[in-house]
Amino acid sequence: MELSLSTRTVAGHKVLEVGGEIDVYTAPQLREHLIALVEGGDRQVVVDLGRVEFLDSTGLGVLVGALKRLRGVDGELSLVCAQERLLKIFRITGLDRVFTLYGTVEAATAGGEGASGAPAATAG
Repeated sequence: MELSLSTRTVAGHKVLEVGGEIDVYTAPQLREHLIALVEGGDRQVVVDLGRVEFLDSTGLGVLVGALKRLRGVDGELSLVCAQERLLKIFRITGLDRVFTLYGTVEAATAGGEGASGAPAATAG
C-alpha cells in the first residue's frame, strides 16, 4: 500500500495527515516530509495518524526522530491517534509516555491536555 501525506494549517499548527502504511519502505518518505516541515520553520507539528492502517518499528523511529528534531528547536510534536490497534503499539513500546497523544486534530491544536491524562487512549 502507498503512503499518502498532506498538510494543512489549523490554529497555528502544521497538521500532517498520514494515510496508508508506515513501514520500512514508506518511512523515508515520511521522514523527509517531517524534516522539510521543521527546516521550513514549523515548530508546532501535529501528525494525524487517523488513516494509518499499519505502523512498524521503522515508522515509530521516524516519529521519535521528528520529536527529537522539533524539541531541538523548541518545537513540539503531537500525534492524533484514536485507533486502538495503533494505541496498543504506543503503549507496548512505552511511547505513549514519550509522545503527546490526542483523539482528534481539534484537541491537538487546542493546546489542551494530552493522553498522558488519557483522552486519546479512551477515544475510539
